[in-house]
Amino acid sequence: MKNLQLSKETDEFLNQLNHPLIEEIQTLRKLILSCSEELSENVKWNAPNYTHNGQDRITMKILPPKNIQLIFHRGAKKQEQPANHLIEDPTSLLTWKENDRAIATFKNYEEIEKSKGVLSELITDWISAI
Repeated sequence: MKNLQLSKETDEFLNQLNHPLIEEIQTLRKLILSCSEELSENVKWNAPNYTHNGQDRITMKILPPKNIQLIFHRGAKKQEQPANHLIEDPTSLLTWKENDRAIATFKNYEEIEKSKGVLSELITDWISAI
């Protein structure tokens, strides 16, 4: 496994949260950061956020605490849409909102564990595509 750079800021934020899905959040943090040494972690929109070359690329949605969502995006500003989805997702793990924005939703630890391999590929592909 690559050297993970969990941010102290995110650790402190999550420690204060008392979230019922904290194990799932921690598992996803490690998984995301293991996909690329070029990813950095911070807190944005009250959740863990991952940047590549200073640009927001994947953001967790952790509230309300009924599930965890990973939002795959190209930053906060609206951009011209590509003609097709930015990456292929033959498993349909992602729900596409636009061709450059998709969401993966997990209700529990088992769903994350079952999807780890595919999710790692999707994250790697996403970072490579943008």
